[in-house]
Amino acid sequence: MKIGSITENRDKEQRVAITPEIVKKYISLGLEVCLSKDYASHLGINSKLYEIEGATILNSDDEVISTSNAILQMNIPNDTNLNKLKKDQILIGVLNPYTNTEKLKNIISKNINCFSLELLPRITRAQSMDILSSQANLAGYKAVVDSFAFFQKAIPMMMTAAGTISAAKVLVVGAGVAGLQAIATAKRMGAIVHATDVRSASKEQVESLGGKFLMVEGSENLETEGGYAKETSEDFQKKQEDLLKETLKKIDIVICTALIPGKKAPIIIKKEMIEVMQNGSVIYDLAASQGGNSELTIADEIKEYNGVKIMGDRNILNKLPISASNLYAKNMFNFINNMFNKEKKTFEINSEDEIINKTKVK
Repeated sequence: MKIGSITENRDKEQRVAITPEIVKKYISLGLEVCLSKDYASHLGINSKLYEIEGATILNSDDEVISTSNAILQMNIPNDTNLNKLKKDQILIGVLNPYTNTEKLKNIISKNINCFSLELLPRITRAQSMDILSSQANLAGYKAVVDSFAFFQKAIPMMMTAAGTISAAKVLVVGAGVAGLQAIATAKRMGAIVHATDVRSASKEQVESLGGKFLMVEGSENLETEGGYAKETSEDFQKKQEDLLKETLKKIDIVICTALIPGKKAPIIIKKEMIEVMQNGSVIYDLAASQGGNSELTIADEIKEYNGVKIMGDRNILNKLPISASNLYAKNMFNFINNMFNKEKKTFEINSEDEIINKTKVK
């Protein structure tokens, strides 16, 4: 059985699904690995490094698709490559079925099995495959580093003979994986950190990292069974807005991380809230690709409003592609390992396996 991976659209995606060190793990399972020529050359990884580990380098994406039983990607392939997939092939990646509905329906109708890794259930057995956690962890770190680079003051408190510089005050909106890493990173760099989340269960995690948790008084725990945030009521939103508007008067840097799977990101930081922020403050919006948590966010642009810089990359992990690829490749290997029958040397799509059932696009 052969697995393959083709070139991503490098204008949008710098990460890759297979790294050299993971090739030998696939080979130890009894799989062959086929890759396109110059597959990861943009990361400084030449084809010879893959060949040393046992991968076969083919001249084109077409050759990889035609010879592979399973295609492993970061994102959904372009229409041309999708149309080249054959009956009974397997496609695995972050396929985003909420926005690629028609494309996926079309290839599924040709008896192509599609698995989207962002749909993994939040169960213990799936933790080693959890691409949302591994990637969000890096995103939370990088958002803090980038926002601090744009902030034109020192971050930690500094006591000098000339006087004292106060520590920067950071607010993290959303205390999921990205938010918790943002809190930890900001604290390590000497900032005073506050955080807010609609899930009251996040309070303990925030405080364990040294952050101060801001909670709407009398709020219930708005958390789904899968551990994600629920949409909030109008009454809750009004109370949250009042709390945030008062808090933002004293905040230097805001890191926004709040997302609801498959839906537009909730707008939490309104225009009138930004107006009360201090001149020189920074908002980094990790939800930019889904519309943003800030009302004024424009993906891939730095907007300045009332002296506040508002920014958010559509794909912040393009700035950390090697680290992100290493983690993603390991997540992908663990998913394949769960699906591959080592004795029969074949892929088994067992619908009774919760991991397989939840990630299969239907």
